[in-house]
Amino acid sequence: MVRGMTTQEQPDLHSETFGDGRPLVLVHGLGSSWITWAPILATLARTRRVVAIDLPGHGASAPLEGEVTVDTIADAIERFLRRNSLEAADLVGSSLGARLVLELARRGLGGHVVALDPGGFWTLAERAVFAATVGASVRLVRFLQPWLRGITASGIGRRILLFQFSARAGQLDAALVLSELRSYAASTGLDATLKALTRGANQVGAAVTPGRVAIGWGTRDRVTVPAQAERAQWKFAGSSLHWFDGSGHFPHWDQPDATARFILANTGLIETSPAE
Repeated sequence: MVRGMTTQEQPDLHSETFGDGRPLVLVHGLGSSWITWAPILATLARTRRVVAIDLPGHGASAPLEGEVTVDTIADAIERFLRRNSLEAADLVGSSLGARLVLELARRGLGGHVVALDPGGFWTLAERAVFAATVGASVRLVRFLQPWLRGITASGIGRRILLFQFSARAGQLDAALVLSELRSYAASTGLDATLKALTRGANQVGAAVTPGRVAIGWGTRDRVTVPAQAERAQWKFAGSSLHWFDGSGHFPHWDQPDATARFILANTGLIETSPAE
């Protein structure tokens, strides 16, 4: 933290809001921005007030001042929720964002929580593979920035670049993919956040009220491999686990309709106190 800057004075996270209704906060993954949710935003916003944030050092949000850890990133989201009277909002996260919403649930924040393919439940070997492969992907994407528009215009190009992340990359919208990969180069917080993920401790669990936490996982996830799903459910005793058959790491990309239905179904079943 900059000398003299208090927690309250740190800049708020950038966010975009869509629709009306009970609030639903979306938290993206490593290197991304709120735009990653584009395939499901319209569906969610038909019945919910959707607040899609940019994590610190991602998108239009300023980087954290001081040490970057999963806890300090979660602190930044917690400040955002409290500043904007969203402590009881339902929370949805993808990848790193999924880990973060689980951490917020562990702290007693949020209403219903949906975590899509969260990180933080790996073995040492799995974490080493994650660090090596995702790190290499980031370096490749940064190197290819001058040629990305042409590469992502091709279905073959999208499949090659997103092999690790999507089971149907060739069918994804080229503009969405280009935006996602551009964000890897623009993100000022990516390197520090990746270091925090690969060198920090695994996610701490907590017992949760049945019906409050739903975990979704792609059966073809090559980033947080499916073997990690049952560990996540075990650590968050009382949570449910749903498989997206044939999906990769981003169900909201590979199966947007099914993912939107899953989110809406699991954030509207019962009223849940944020203290539970």
